[in-house]
Amino acid sequence: MSTRHAATGPAYRRLGVAERRDQLIATAQSLFAERPPEAVSLDDVAREAGVSRPLVYRYFPGGKQQLYEAALSIAAAELERCFAEPHEGPLSGRLANALDRYLAFVDAHGEGFTALLKGGSVVGTSRTHAIVDEVRRSAVGQIMEHLGADTSHTRLHMAVRTWITAVEAASLIWLDEGKEPSLDELRDWLMDQCVTVLAVTGGRDRATAELLRTAMAVEPVGGRVDALAARIAPLFGAVR
Repeated sequence: MSTRHAATGPAYRRLGVAERRDQLIATAQSLFAERPPEAVSLDDVAREAGVSRPLVYRYFPGGKQQLYEAALSIAAAELERCFAEPHEGPLSGRLANALDRYLAFVDAHGEGFTALLKGGSVVGTSRTHAIVDEVRRSAVGQIMEHLGADTSHTRLHMAVRTWITAVEAASLIWLDEGKEPSLDELRDWLMDQCVTVLAVTGGRDRATAELLRTAMAVEPVGGRVDALAARIAPLFGAVR
């Protein structure tokens, strides 16, 4: 007796041009989040979206490369929005909120995030690298705005860029280590690094020190910055 097998993908339904394009990009993003882009084929996207391969080509005549760049551009825009935070309240709280959103993105996109930042994907091109670099520049720029500074503050700009690099590296290691420690612990550790990098820079650069004094004036007593100072002060005393 023969047995009929149901299709693995969702049932096809007619969509408008913009809606269908958005659906294909969202499907590709979901697949890229689960495994490296080079391991995802157009057949995979078509099957998951419940459409034919020729239909995918109709919307993306450049094939997987074009679809990948479209998905990457949308993901990059989402990452940039992670650092968009109202300029209200203590600086440490603002940066922690942005970092929470960034790490939530990392958690949700897994393999895709790893492939993008490592740059080892076979679909990586100068255009895709430029998209990722723009995310970094945007993140640095928004943090500098929160600090009330611009690129003329050379040492501070370098410090913020260094921290963003550390955040990326830690995110990749976190994924590689099976998402340990918890997101909250990772966030707090990275925030401690941020405060420390800024403090060290302020200790060597007068312009940075002035900006930090302004920022510290609105930090809550007994808050994140005070807690960090209390933890590390004994370490320096032990060295003596």
